Amino acid sequence: QVQLVESGGGLVQPGGSLTLSCTASRNIFSIYTMGWYRQAPGQQREFVAAITSGGGTNYINSAKGRFTISRDNAKNTVFLQMNSLKPEDTAVYYCNAFWGLGYDYWGQGTQVTVSS
Repeated sequence: QVQLVESGGGLVQPGGSLTLSCTASRNIFSIYTMGWYRQAPGQQREFVAAITSGGGTNYINSAKGRFTISRDNAKNTVFLQMNSLKPEDTAVYYCNAFWGLGYDYWGQGTQVTVSS
């Protein structure tokens, strides 16, 4: 089992920045892909960004150039730095750890609200 705890959400004005953190209960980054997803009210959960065990990264098109995913292996923590935030970025953001079938874990989510 892996527990994931997110933090760092909040209310920010358009154009502002936030950094989300996700701390895993044990050292898994050497084998798991870590990802961030989000779910806006009335919409399906969507992929935002991911970092593989090898350090490769991938982003949804709308996040490219604005968001950066990174990790601190010593602290078992993955980050999502979000810049130039837009109202359409408003959602609950979830951290995910994925290795394969049966090895798919989610955090509880953290709310991000972009509004003036």
